[in-house]
Amino acid sequence: MVSAQEQKWISLQNNLNEGKAVSPKQSFKEYSYNPNFISDFKAYKLGMTLPEINRLHAFRQEGKFANSAEEFQSVTGISDSLLAVIAPNFKFPDWVNNPHVNTYSKTKWKEFPKKETLKILDVNQATKEDLMKVVGIGDAISDRILKQKEILGGFVSMDQMKDVWGLTPDVIAELDKYFIVEALPKLKKININNASIKELGQFYYFKYPISKNIVTYRSMNGDIKIEDLSYIKGFPVDKLKIIALYLEF
Repeated sequence: MVSAQEQKWISLQNNLNEGKAVSPKQSFKEYSYNPNFISDFKAYKLGMTLPEINRLHAFRQEGKFANSAEEFQSVTGISDSLLAVIAPNFKFPDWVNNPHVNTYSKTKWKEFPKKETLKILDVNQATKEDLMKVVGIGDAISDRILKQKEILGGFVSMDQMKDVWGLTPDVIAELDKYFIVEALPKLKKININNASIKELGQFYYFKYPISKNIVTYRSMNGDIKIEDLSYIKGFPVDKLKIIALYLEF
């Protein structure tokens, strides 16, 4: 059974996509990638649902890999239409298509996720030591990630790694291989329809001008709903899906 938090996550995605006749291929700049290591955020932008992503995570946590587009569909349960759009950009290791090439690499690839140091973890449960096992994560950056989690009350998407100062795109890509947001954390949410400007301003993603604009919009239009957020002056719409998960309406 889908939890209330998961249902809200799914509903949020549907609300944001409502009325947009844009295919995943049109809304996301495509390039070749191994779908076994797809991040939560990219999966959403491609059009995958939360249950489909969870099925892929469960499959990967067993140390398994999808080695073809058909197997990826079998594991995740995505539709034929979505597969047709995203499969042309799938890229699997050379040994998948030619088992006679580089037999050593094939064996190493299969055993790679089984190593204790590379076990896929929920980023909200990760320790400093867990984070430092990733190439490019040192003492200072691991502390910044943990501090950011403390400030937010927990991460709701791996895309939030982009907000951590010092993390390069390459290192973020490495983090995405070994960490996921397996379940939404228990957040102390902000009631956007009751919070004062000062209270709103304490939220990481809101500064004074945005907080003031929220209160002004609220006073002129009544209670704010998720779909109203993009109409608030200065609201960071590129982070709307993330921010909404920290709010009560």
